[in-house]
Amino acid sequence: MDIIQLKPIEKEKTTQDKVYKEIKKAILFGGITRDEIFTEVQLAERLNTSRTPVRAAIQDLVKEGLLVSIPRKGLAIKKITPEEHDEIFLLRSAIEVETVRKLTEVITSPEQMRLLKLILKQQEEALNNDDAIRFIELDHEFHLSLARLANFTIIERVLKNLHNLTQLMGLKAVSRQGRMKDVLMEHNQIIQSIEKKDSKLASQVILNHLEKTKETLRIVDNS
Repeated sequence: MDIIQLKPIEKEKTTQDKVYKEIKKAILFGGITRDEIFTEVQLAERLNTSRTPVRAAIQDLVKEGLLVSIPRKGLAIKKITPEEHDEIFLLRSAIEVETVRKLTEVITSPEQMRLLKLILKQQEEALNNDDAIRFIELDHEFHLSLARLANFTIIERVLKNLHNLTQLMGLKAVSRQGRMKDVLMEHNQIIQSIEKKDSKLASQVILNHLEKTKETLRIVDNS
């Protein structure tokens, strides 16, 4: 019998956590423009906080590759080069193909797929509301959930960093006419192939999904 009956205390987010999340959201979803150069002081003033949590958040975001320091000027959002663009999708393709293959082996019940289907439904709602930012957030969560369901904890962390870089380009891709509808269809195909336990099909559909996203970004960048 459990004689200790205490309700766990929910840990509140620290100011540093809140500052980090707010700056990261601005980076990924357009709150800070790609060509803007800004300073730690400007961020602190805009967030109405001290420079200490801002400085810590900036250090983390630089490590994640989302921000770059410009000597004697300040900070800017990292620009993804064509070579880095190709490298990101090369890594994602290799990792995510193996992830869905694993899922075709370990998924044993419909309940395990419920999370992916819920995300798909929420993405459809975001599409209907013309909410590209929410759609991108859910796309991020869909791909991370694949790794989570496969119990690939290290891969999930790697994908999180890769997705951060992908999201720097992501809004441009989903904003292209019809792309959000295509993503919904492709995510649904991924779910169906996993449920069928068809590793070859699952590998092909996720590779096709990533190739289409990559091509869409290339078209948008060259337009």
